[in-house]
Amino acid sequence: MVGVKYSHVTIVVDDLDETAEFYREVFGLEELPTPDWDVPVRWFGIGDAQLHLLDDPSLPAEVSHFALHVDEFEPVYEGVRNYDSATVEPFTDRTGAEIVDGHQPVYYLPTGTVQWYIRDPSGNLIEINYPEVDEIHESVVPNIVERQDVEPNDGPHPGDIYGEFGVQPGDD
Repeated sequence: MVGVKYSHVTIVVDDLDETAEFYREVFGLEELPTPDWDVPVRWFGIGDAQLHLLDDPSLPAEVSHFALHVDEFEPVYEGVRNYDSATVEPFTDRTGAEIVDGHQPVYYLPTGTVQWYIRDPSGNLIEINYPEVDEIHESVVPNIVERQDVEPNDGPHPGDIYGEFGVQPGDD
């Protein structure tokens, strides 16, 4: 079998500076040296991989997304809520969850893995994963909802990330 791993993900943005600032401020990503190409780009390090922002007038995909595993959820939650041009994607039509006192739902799987869907300032969909819902304080994140629309798979598979629905990143 050929060894494969992610090297980078490229997303289209309509405001390169604002979107770059969002990833630096909310996630603390380190900006990397970027080539001087004809198309404006900015690169960021994420673990052993990279996130590339490409300034282009194309619209972001409606449902296609990438996921970020974070080791602290609450600072990311507060950072997104305080960032005016970032939005939360509630998926209430799929889950039946409701917006409570202005707080969009933050979901967790029966295994305790948190899933939160947001859009960056350019509209790109991002799934935020955190391994343990019980570590989140409801005073900070008041609308935590268990997903009822998912079923466990038939056991862990290579690359799964959701406990009984897979394994957490970094698990062996």
